[in-house]
Amino acid sequence: MDSSPAGSSDPGIVGGLGGLDGLGALGDLGGLDALTDLDARIAGCRACPRLVAWREEVARTRRAAFADQTYWGRPVPGYGPADASLLIVGLAPAAHGGNRTGRMFTGDRSGDVLYAALHDVGLASRGTSVSADDGLELYGVRVTSPVHCAPPANKPTPGERDTCRPWLVRELELLRPTLRAVVVLGAFGWQAALPAFAAAGWTVPRPRPVFAHGARVSLGAQDGPAAGSIELFGCFHVSQRNTFTGRLTPAMLRDVLRTAAGAAGLTTRPYDG
Repeated sequence: MDSSPAGSSDPGIVGGLGGLDGLGALGDLGGLDALTDLDARIAGCRACPRLVAWREEVARTRRAAFADQTYWGRPVPGYGPADASLLIVGLAPAAHGGNRTGRMFTGDRSGDVLYAALHDVGLASRGTSVSADDGLELYGVRVTSPVHCAPPANKPTPGERDTCRPWLVRELELLRPTLRAVVVLGAFGWQAALPAFAAAGWTVPRPRPVFAHGARVSLGAQDGPAAGSIELFGCFHVSQRNTFTGRLTPAMLRDVLRTAAGAAGLTTRPYDG
C-alpha cells in the first residue's frame, strides 16, 4: 500500500482531504474484479460524514508521539494475499493505528497482540506491525474489518456499519474461490459480518448464531456444496480492554488461530515461547 504523502494538500494527511466526490466509491462494486482495485476504491470512500470528519481531524491534530508523521487519514483497506484461505475480521481501524499507518492493525497495541500470535503459529513473517513498509507478510491470511474508517471512541454507529457493508461483501466475493475459514474478533464484527456472508453467497443459519469466544459455525454455499463452505470462528477482540484484563490471553488467541488455520488448510507450527 502506498503511504507516501505525494500530492497531499494537507501536510498531516496522505492524499489531502479532497478524495472522491459525493459518496466516494460506493455504488456498483460488481465490476471490481481484483482486490487491488477494491482496496483503491475503499481508500477513496467518503460515504459517512461523521467518520470522514473524525479520521481527518485526528490526522490533522495528531498525537504528540507521532507529531512528525504524516497520517494516512483515509479508509483503511484489508491487508493480505488475494488468494487467502483464512480471513480475520476485526472492528474498525484505530485512530492512531491504522488511521495513521494506512494498514489494518498496524501501529497500535491491538495489532501488537494479533500479529505476535500470527507469527507465533507461523502465519506471519514477523511478530510486530509498525508501518505499512515494514516488510510484514501474511501467509494465507488476510485481515479486514466491517468498518474501514476510524470511528470516535472506537464505536461505529449501526448506520455506518451498514453503509460500509458492501465493501466487505465484495471482498468476500473476491476471496470466495480460496476462502475456507474466517475468524471474527468480537461481537460487533460478528454481527456485522453475518449479513455480509449471506450477501456474498453463504447460508447463515436461522436463528443467527450467537457470538462467543471459541464459537464455530459452518456456513454452506447457497448455490450448493460444490461451491464450497466456510468455517466461521468467534474470538474475543484483541482490544486492550480484553488483553490487559486477561479476558483474552495470547494462548487463547493462538488456539483459535491454529484451529481456524487447520480448517483453512494452512500449516501452523507449535508455539515454543
